[in-house]
Parts: sequence; C-alpha cells; structure tokens
Amino acid sequence: MTAAGSALPLVRIRGLSKSFGPRRVLDRVDLDVAAGSVTVLLGASGSGKSTLLRCVNHLERPDAGFVQVAGELIGYRYATGRLHELPARQVARQRSRVGMVFQQFHLFGHLTVLENLIEAPVAVRGRSRASAVEQARALLARVGLSGREDAYPRELSGGQQQRVAIARALAMEPALLLFDEPTSALDPELVGEVLAVIRDLAATGMTMIVVTHEIGFAREVADAAVFLDAGRIVESGPPAQVLDHPRHERARAFLSAVL
Repeated sequence: MTAAGSALPLVRIRGLSKSFGPRRVLDRVDLDVAAGSVTVLLGASGSGKSTLLRCVNHLERPDAGFVQVAGELIGYRYATGRLHELPARQVARQRSRVGMVFQQFHLFGHLTVLENLIEAPVAVRGRSRASAVEQARALLARVGLSGREDAYPRELSGGQQQRVAIARALAMEPALLLFDEPTSALDPELVGEVLAVIRDLAATGMTMIVVTHEIGFAREVADAAVFLDAGRIVESGPPAQVLDHPRHERARAFLSAVL
C-alpha cells in the first residue's frame, strides 16, 4: 500500500447528488481521496458506485454538489456566487487528466493496439507521433504486452484487452485513474493478470479509485475502503476495519455474501 503523498486530498467531493428520473442514485456524498492512495468503492449493484466514478470526470452531470481534482472544479467554474458549467472543450481538457478504465474495455476495434494508445496523446495533447509511439511501446511493456502493437482488439483475450485499456489511460499521464469494475467482464482465469497491473500501479504511487467486488484485492492494495448503500456512504475507513469489522447492517450483509 502507498502512503498519502500530500496533506491536501487530490480528490475532494462534497454534497454530490444525482438522480435518474425519480430514483436518487447519489445522495449528498462527501469523500476525500489522498494523493498517492488507492480507494476502493464497495457495495451492491445499484448502490451508486459507478455513477460516483462517472461524476468524478463529468461523464455524468451531478444535480448538486461538486468534485475537485488537484484543487480544480471538474465541469464547472465558480463565479457570481454560483457554479457555471464549462464548455465541452474545457471539460475534455480536464478529463484528459482523469483516466478511466471501463468494464467493457471500450477499445477502438478498427485500430491496432498501438493506434489505440497513440490517438489521444497526438490528437488531444499534441504530442509528435514518434514520441507517442515511443511512450506507447514502453507502456505496453509495462502491462506485459510487448510485441502486440500491431494486433487488433478482436485478436486479444479479454484480459489483454483490459491491459491495453489501462495502458491507453496511462498514455495521457493522468493525475488520477478511475476503474469501474475492471475485472467483471473477464473469465476467472484472466482476472489475476489485470489485478497484477493495478497492483503494480499502486506500488508506484498512482492515485486510484477502484469499483470492485474483488475483496481480497481490496484488502491487499487499498488504503481506504468505502461502502455505499442507496447512494450514501455508510462505511469508510482502512480496509481491515471496513471489511473485517463493518458497523452498518447493509455492509455486514453484503460482505457476508461475498466473502
């Protein structure tokens, strides 16, 4: 596990609320994530975990509250006593600093592995193609996929595709990585190879928020475990406390079912 690298949280969430129609998915969530730490979000399906992640990089627009990353409001600017939504171009710039890895990989099927990795650094960051290619090869080596640069996603296993997705997120040199159940779409024998990459990232001090049902991984790697129920944080603290001695009835019921 990695110690927090700063006295101030890298991620600061206050009063975050989100509804879809009559259903409130997030209900006044407050959360701090220290720089250099790994926070895991736990809870039953529908508890708000994925929506919380998507609000962090403004893929979902919150109804109330705010998210700050490195002191910068995400999706908004504050003026004349209220929040004003940023133009799409500025939101895209902010998102480039918050990498996200999805359940279903979301690779571009018509592009090779190498092209998947270099597209955003060249198009968004303005890197030269030669520099982006050099970086991409180094990242593929880092996730154990050297030599697969010219493969297409359909030619890779699910675990390999997810490792490419992680490398693609790292290519933008983000300050924060978000993982939305990164192993849930994988066959059981492929889960370990993806978790190993995330474990290695944690050891380097990458700040991460991970939605997962992999309780053993959470216990081993996380600095903080957060349990959501009905859109609210009902348990949070060190993994040993939350996983082994949950106080909330819903957390106890969930953990007894998955452990």
